[in-house]
Amino acid sequence: MHKFDLCSRKFDKLLDHVGDFIVTANGEKALYEQLPEPKGPPSGDQSDHPRGTWYIKSVDSLGKPVDAGKHDGALKLGAMEALVDPRSEWQQMFREVWRIERDFFYDPNLHGLDRKALVAFYQPFVDSVMSRADLNYIFADMLGDMTAQHVYIHGGQRPDVHHVGVGLLGADYGTKDGRYRFARVYAGENWNPELRAPLTEPGINVHTGEYLLAVNGKELHASDEVYSFFAETAGKSVELRVGPEPSGKGARNVVVVPIGSESGLRLRAWMDENRKKVDQASHGRLAYVYLPDTARSGFNNFNRYYFAQNDRQGAIIDERFNGGGQIADYIVDWLKKPLLATAMSREGKDDNIPQTIFGPKVMLINEYAGSGGDALPWMFRRLAIGPLIGTRTWGGLIGIGGYPSLMDGGEVTAPRWGLFNPDSGEFDVENRGVAPDVEVEMDPALWRQGHDPQLERGIAAALAALVEHPPLPVKRPAYPVYHWTEMRRGDGPR
Repeated sequence: MHKFDLCSRKFDKLLDHVGDFIVTANGEKALYEQLPEPKGPPSGDQSDHPRGTWYIKSVDSLGKPVDAGKHDGALKLGAMEALVDPRSEWQQMFREVWRIERDFFYDPNLHGLDRKALVAFYQPFVDSVMSRADLNYIFADMLGDMTAQHVYIHGGQRPDVHHVGVGLLGADYGTKDGRYRFARVYAGENWNPELRAPLTEPGINVHTGEYLLAVNGKELHASDEVYSFFAETAGKSVELRVGPEPSGKGARNVVVVPIGSESGLRLRAWMDENRKKVDQASHGRLAYVYLPDTARSGFNNFNRYYFAQNDRQGAIIDERFNGGGQIADYIVDWLKKPLLATAMSREGKDDNIPQTIFGPKVMLINEYAGSGGDALPWMFRRLAIGPLIGTRTWGGLIGIGGYPSLMDGGEVTAPRWGLFNPDSGEFDVENRGVAPDVEVEMDPALWRQGHDPQLERGIAAALAALVEHPPLPVKRPAYPVYHWTEMRRGDGPR
């Protein structure tokens, strides 16, 4: 936390490790959360943020040492209590939800709803609510009558439930000869804290096909529930006994640190397998880029994988299961860029400007892609970049963001930015989705056999387009020749 003086135009550091910071309306005092100093780099295993100490101080005293014996302003929250009447709060929040929809929903007519009639209809149900979960159920039911996506209801003050976490090794298991066996070990990226793979870290070297014989000295057999041996072990050291034989012959002990989630490892493995399939099927002519969302991960993936393959003749852009985020016009802008110039030197290959892929492109879509994942294929089609292959997307293109929370910390959204087609003047996507040009269902039977029918159809379409429109080589011009006597006469080059 820094302070900037407009007169001296200098920064002064006030606080380190600040979790939250709020200044009073008159600018005199500040309420802030001081987090504990981190003990090392983030492990990626802890889902909960550390709790800090809250302070109230005058703004002028921030960053200054506290006088000896003087109270430092820390709030004693341990004994703080508040008496609440849940039923009164539920009634207030019921009214507040409708005020939020009234003031923020992009359509002031709420898609033709009679708001007063709907409030009157649901009021008796609210009068009979017995828990906060019941109230959220009513919110979801009544707001569904607006027939819009991005209407979310979550949170609220409920009894705390202790959840038991499970440490994971980044592996698939099988059983053989009465023992658990590693059917697959995910490699991940151990230099990346978000993709750490416990079994492949330096010095561990556990391989597919080896047996997991014991955990922290406790024998493990096929009749046991393997995950019960890893309760509350994420981020903690665990000793495993592994070996090539179910009998334990040749076994060794290794110490690993399990992770709290394998989703990143499994997604990365799926991406890499798809990229290899595309590379092999096209003999290196097609690129493959997966976009999990249109937020940080999606833009990172595009920048990392698209430009690294810009020497390819075409591309498969896979946005299935895309979780949305922002409007990714940046991505379609690069996919549509034309060749503007070519740069050459006496050594090496010529460089195209811009450095993008100019050949045919195919986009894979499915029903689990939505929001920004709806906008991406919609813009892809509007710019006529290539065909869409797969199944119709979710159909939610009214954006959300920026609402007051409810009095107990619960939240409700009111879709407030409706995207429409400027050419037709229609809301093309909301409640409709983006339909594919070539519909291909994901067949579970083929999937279990190792096939991805949508990806395979996309590869076939891109290769067919390459045959129909082969890339044309860029021809270098002849070097200009200048004669000094002609130049002196002003005749120019010849």
